[in-house]
Amino acid sequence: MIGRLGKILAILLALTALTACGGRFGGLNNEMSDETRAQLIDGGALPDPSRNTIWDLFSNNDDPNVTVEVNRYLWNASLEILDFMPIEAADPFSGVIVFGYGTPPGGGRAYRATVYVTDPALDARSLRVALQSRGGPVSRETQRAVEDAILTRARQIRIREGDL
Repeated sequence: MIGRLGKILAILLALTALTACGGRFGGLNNEMSDETRAQLIDGGALPDPSRNTIWDLFSNNDDPNVTVEVNRYLWNASLEILDFMPIEAADPFSGVIVFGYGTPPGGGRAYRATVYVTDPALDARSLRVALQSRGGPVSRETQRAVEDAILTRARQIRIREGDL
């Protein structure tokens, strides 16, 4: 029992001594070149001094018209094309819309979908749709048809608003 307590005490003393050295790299942090510091920041070994934290959300420094990084035409087209499905969750900041089960007009199968708008560009690479029926995932052709319908509608909305 005393041997185990002695080992724990020795480990705590060693950790205290290392902590007292200061800095993440034993006090050598101030002697680094700018190039080495940049490499360590890029690699994640040092914290990025310009990084954002959770508290930056409350500072209200950003322009609200710039902070949303999804394409509004793809977002609105997704809502219009899949309007027969109930919306379960939508987050315009991450670009995710989760739809519940719904039956398309004139169809017999119920589907649910998750739409992910990944980029502010009106581009096919900016849109990902995961479609599922009650029996499991749907065919790739069906999923591609829904993506194409959303992209076509997004282009129509863009032309209608005159932003071409």
